[in-house]
Amino acid sequence: MKRYRAALVFTVMAVGVCGTAPRSEAESSQPKKRPGFERSVVQVGDEAPNFTLRDLAGNVMSLSQLRGKVVLLNFWATWCGPCRVEMPAMEQLYRTLPRREFEILAVSTDPQGAAVTRPFQREMGFTFPILHDSEYRVGLTYGARTIPITFMVDRRGIVRQKIFGARDWDSPEARDLIHELMKS
Repeated sequence: MKRYRAALVFTVMAVGVCGTAPRSEAESSQPKKRPGFERSVVQVGDEAPNFTLRDLAGNVMSLSQLRGKVVLLNFWATWCGPCRVEMPAMEQLYRTLPRREFEILAVSTDPQGAAVTRPFQREMGFTFPILHDSEYRVGLTYGARTIPITFMVDRRGIVRQKIFGARDWDSPEARDLIHELMKS
């Protein structure tokens, strides 16, 4: 089984990302330069824009609440195969790292919200927070054009890595990256 998972993760990583994220009406029908429709694209070294979203229980969470922790901010959807492949490794990572130093925010871009993410979360046994960005406002702010995409945010709220496509988050390389961020 482990061999199959490794082959599947490699295949997903070789293929790349799942696809383009949903577009808002404003984005698809308005020129890029028109006032009020500018898009911010978050780059490595930028301060991570704060946002407030609801989790599966309806609780409000914001990125700023997590200052002082390393945050793995992942944009995904239930229909995205590569997203589904990487999430068990995210769960493994989440279960082994201390909550006082590390957090995962899995931001679902599914328009149906909890109606599709709740059954998926229960089926897979995920314990990390799943937030809903059904209108894709946070995704657009971050410039998440394809999913999955992950932003590694340091303790001070600075984006240190922008990672396109699925990854094995339980790999030694991923753990090294997170431990390095936890040291700073």
